[in-house]
Amino acid sequence: MAFGITRDELNAWKQRASRGEIAYLTHYWLDPRFPGITTVTKVGCNDLERLAAWCEDNGLNPKYIHRRDAYPHFDLIGPKQVEILTREGLQDQLERFRLL
Repeated sequence: MAFGITRDELNAWKQRASRGEIAYLTHYWLDPRFPGITTVTKVGCNDLERLAAWCEDNGLNPKYIHRRDAYPHFDLIGPKQVEILTREGLQDQLERFRLL
């Protein structure tokens, strides 16, 4: 379950992803499969080739792209999440979700 974001933020992420951009959206998230993880960053892009290339460029396996809905995305968690958000200059998401 996602929480900590607004409908406007979600819609802006969907619009960017729909245009084929690499779009980042971080939110609070709890999943019993990942104890201690409280956030996830959805990296979305409707261009699956571009998203797969993004995964490979970041040392991530594209087989974990979620393809089941209108907004394909890769879930970033843990240290890799912080590494990529930092490199992409998404300081606001790092600070807002206390990832630093």
